[in-house]
Amino acid sequence: MYKKAIYPGTFDPITLGHINIVEKAAKLFLEVLVAVADYTGKTTLFDLQERAELCRASLSHLPNVHVVTFSGLAVELAQKEKCSIMIRGMRAVSDFEYELSLALTNKKLSPEIETIFLVPSLRYMYLSSSMIKQLADLGSNLEDFVPAPVLKAFAQRK
Repeated sequence: MYKKAIYPGTFDPITLGHINIVEKAAKLFLEVLVAVADYTGKTTLFDLQERAELCRASLSHLPNVHVVTFSGLAVELAQKEKCSIMIRGMRAVSDFEYELSLALTNKKLSPEIETIFLVPSLRYMYLSSSMIKQLADLGSNLEDFVPAPVLKAFAQRK
């Protein structure tokens, strides 16, 4: 059995779908590192420290989950942390091509790291951070999509 897994992402912001994936991973591994990426390739709404703190607050109910931030490649962090399993969430067929390409690239960069895909519960299959930000911009109620710390963070930005 593997002891430690890493779940890297942007988490801008963390959603109930992300939390659902982490809860599933927390049942499978002794320790799960939620790794918040500094470089995302896109403009983020929340800065790195805000995103990490929102993850910590939202995942505090899981004692075997730890949040870290990182710069560079996720596989490099996995090697440093001695994680041989990388968790990726997959919501729909539309995610498959990107996630497969990413998993194969990571395998080429670090052959010892395996990628495991976890599927969120049906009620979270459609959630994405991008959609959440659009809904927030339009003044929509976000209670069914994000945890309380994220709701509070959006409220403070108004």
